[in-house]
Amino acid sequence: MAITLTPAAADRIRSYLAETPGGIGLRFGVRKSGCTGFAYVVDIATAPGPDDTVFETDGVAVRVDAASLPQVDGTEIDFVSQGLNQQFVFRNPNVEDACGCGESFSTKADRAA
Repeated sequence: MAITLTPAAADRIRSYLAETPGGIGLRFGVRKSGCTGFAYVVDIATAPGPDDTVFETDGVAVRVDAASLPQVDGTEIDFVSQGLNQQFVFRNPNVEDACGCGESFSTKADRAA
């Protein structure tokens, strides 16, 4: 099991953490959303969750709750800049289908359930 960050993502998260009093890492997970099933939830964690699994890349902690872990396990988080646009990109090997607008996704485990 692992969540990894590219160097660009780790740098960007470090800058957010420096601006957030009490920030202890990135909170990464999913919530039910959209027509396909799940949407990513990304925020700065300011407190540990009771069931967090913590992954660390280049000194940056990524905290994932137990309910989200099956949907995001193996994800690489990147931060890309294209022209004036900047965004986090999630390379999730579990994604089997995504909606046309990119709002939500489903995994092989969801289809089997």
